[in-house]
Amino acid sequence: MPCLNEAETLATCIEKARDYLARSGVAGEVLIADNGSTDGSQAIAEASGARLVNAEQRGYGAALASGIAAARGKFVIMGDADDSYDFANLDAFVSELRTGADLVMGNRFAGGIAPGAMPWHHRYIGNPLLSFVGRLFFKTPVHDFHCGLRGFSRDAIAGLNLRTTGMEFASEMVVKATLSHLDIREVPTALRPDGRSRQPHLRAFRDGWRHLRFLLLFSPRWLFLYPGLFLLIVGLVFGSLLAGGPLRIGTVTLSVHSLLVAALCVIMGTQSIAFAIIGRRFASRYGFIPRSGVYDRVLESLTLERLLLLAILLMAGGLAAMGWGTWEWAKRDFGPLSSTATLRALILAMTALVTGFQLMMSAFMSSMINIPIYERRLADQVIPDDQFRRRTD
Repeated sequence: MPCLNEAETLATCIEKARDYLARSGVAGEVLIADNGSTDGSQAIAEASGARLVNAEQRGYGAALASGIAAARGKFVIMGDADDSYDFANLDAFVSELRTGADLVMGNRFAGGIAPGAMPWHHRYIGNPLLSFVGRLFFKTPVHDFHCGLRGFSRDAIAGLNLRTTGMEFASEMVVKATLSHLDIREVPTALRPDGRSRQPHLRAFRDGWRHLRFLLLFSPRWLFLYPGLFLLIVGLVFGSLLAGGPLRIGTVTLSVHSLLVAALCVIMGTQSIAFAIIGRRFASRYGFIPRSGVYDRVLESLTLERLLLLAILLMAGGLAAMGWGTWEWAKRDFGPLSSTATLRALILAMTALVTGFQLMMSAFMSSMINIPIYERRLADQVIPDDQFRRRTD
């Protein structure tokens, strides 16, 4: 149980958990990961028969990570120490873990939410929306993404290399477990009003945004790739239709100004796709997202040389069109450019130049991330002088 000033409810939660262990015959312990309490929670934990672990780094995720690392059992069940979850009834979690589940999530919507246990905007907007986003982005089977009561195999979760320290730790666990193809199951669990007189640590909008931000950052496809593809396709389709002249759709006529908007869509779409490639490469390389064979093959095919060649071709085409436009402008003694044909050429030229430059810079950035790293330092491999002399004698 993560704990930060839970003196009002901590003893009750520990007693329920100990009663469950005694009733079920499970060999286990109650572990409190204290996150700097100043209300005497540490003494209450030890007096109630729990093992106390001090989590020095502040944050909900940091406290849980410290507790998980210190846990001695094969399975771990985590839950808040505010008496909103029933630690006396954990049979469903233990049963699923014993039959091979790696992560067992509680589902409060299936188990029942007592009146006053969850604010209306959490129950009907925040939790359903974030859970839907999680299922959409990551194809996870979880319907209650942020239930605080969950059980898991300690070894399986330790292998996920969880990194976040705040409330988004709960989302990271589910996302990485899904991406790592762990066995994830759900069981109904009840939620009732907590027993504290103070306000909860959770801040609805701040922590809700942190969860949503985490889901977006862990999915470069939805954050960058899909919006970028949409903008690029729209820009290319309308740009190709408008490059030769005005386009009439019913009573509406699209001309050079619409071509300018199409060019903007191409530029923005190209940059967004480049960010998707860089983001995926970075996340895979440094362990934020598990590697994927399909994505790795695509990323490896996008070498620096190939991208530079494409960028050079685009910029060369842009320069050629720019030269033609400048020539046309010179023929008019560098006066006002009233010809829409010249304006179209200049718009296409600028689009090719900017897109090519963006692509070139993004290719170099992506290649910097992909530089092979030799794990051992050269200083660790220096041969001592006496060994060197023996080898060369």
